[in-house]
Amino acid sequence: MAFPTNSKYVIIGAGIHGLSTAYHLALNLRSKGLGSGRDILVIDKTSIAAGASGIACGVVRNNYFQPAMRELMAHSVKVWESDAEAYSYHPVGYMQISPEVMREDVASIAEQQKEIGYESVFIEGAKESTHYMKGLFDDWQAQGITSVLHEKSGGYSNNTRAMYGLAAKAEAEGVRILTGVAVTGFDRDSGSEAIRSVQTDKGDIQCEFVVVATGPWVKQFWEMLDLPHEVNIKAKDGLIHDGIPMWVFWSLQEGTLGVDPKMQRTNDGVMPPVIHVDSDAPLFSSVDGTLITEEMWGIYYKPDFHFDGIQGGAAPFKVETDPDHVAVDPYGPDSPDFVVGPEFAHMWCSALAHCQKRFEGQMPLYKDEPSGGIGAFTPDSFPVFDIFCDNCYVVADSNHGYKMLGVGKLVAEELTGVRSELMKPFRYSRYADGDLHPVSNSPFPWS
Repeated sequence: MAFPTNSKYVIIGAGIHGLSTAYHLALNLRSKGLGSGRDILVIDKTSIAAGASGIACGVVRNNYFQPAMRELMAHSVKVWESDAEAYSYHPVGYMQISPEVMREDVASIAEQQKEIGYESVFIEGAKESTHYMKGLFDDWQAQGITSVLHEKSGGYSNNTRAMYGLAAKAEAEGVRILTGVAVTGFDRDSGSEAIRSVQTDKGDIQCEFVVVATGPWVKQFWEMLDLPHEVNIKAKDGLIHDGIPMWVFWSLQEGTLGVDPKMQRTNDGVMPPVIHVDSDAPLFSSVDGTLITEEMWGIYYKPDFHFDGIQGGAAPFKVETDPDHVAVDPYGPDSPDFVVGPEFAHMWCSALAHCQKRFEGQMPLYKDEPSGGIGAFTPDSFPVFDIFCDNCYVVADSNHGYKMLGVGKLVAEELTGVRSELMKPFRYSRYADGDLHPVSNSPFPWS
């Protein structure tokens, strides 16, 4: 492909949001007679799925305490289900297993899932929860669990397979995907904030609209767009909190236990739902019995043939380095700073054994290989989906990204004139207006 000097739409980032936006925008342009996929150019400095989308655990769930997140995820699950083969999607379901301190929150989630028609089963009480879990896994042994939310929809997707499937769907609609092109800046119209062209290391690309869908690199593009380094946030009580940093980085904790994925089959011999356990029970080492933590902890795990084992993770931790000095590149397993260490393996494998007896003594099979990454989080840890500089749509997913396949469909609708009620709660203006999302008791910042 000769280097293009213009495109009506330039989408930056060939991950989940960039590719989903490109594909659905091409469909919208064609169906509305506004153009075709040939009007869309996706550029990425490396390759398809080279960032967070390519190392994602791939869990697809609806389990959110926040009503707006729950509705957005229900929409995304439908998009995953629309072409499970192309998206390498496994609709095995998802389970949130929780202690008493979270029971009220999870009960609220269950009730609101019912209201929006999202099928789930909610179990309350310690005895009832244990009975339900033993009905699935006869070796279930987690202590202190008083509620189980079993989402019948959801599951997981194989990360790179899904991204290449999505790319193929976009290219079939005429979308051009150009990799190895790094964005270096933006050229503005004279006397306007609007972007006239995207500057790259290969040349400038004139455009009418830009979509920034760059995952962990969003801070870099935020600064290229001259957007605020800090934000003032109006709390629910009306108090204004000044000078809050717009971005903070969290280090993600994930890994794989190198056992046969079929080891995690249910009592009925089928592949199980994705398991997420939050607990306030003391966690002891499965190696020597020493106390690992008495604080709230959480893990998630699933059998995954793509990862060739039991794959999952634990709650991330905040990167204390000044965000201006955090090195996003090299990313993921190639990072010298942000890969999981032996302390994660010890904690996660011990937590697996805490939950199910079959994992006792399995820690030596943990895959000692680089894993993990970092995410760029907003001040409230929830996404910002909004238009800036008159013609630049910023998709800042705050590390909720991979499961939100449907966001690209909504962005595409907004680019072709249909404002989305599902996206409204994620506008940047919510900080100044005080329209903030409620906070749960989960140890995970994105729940």
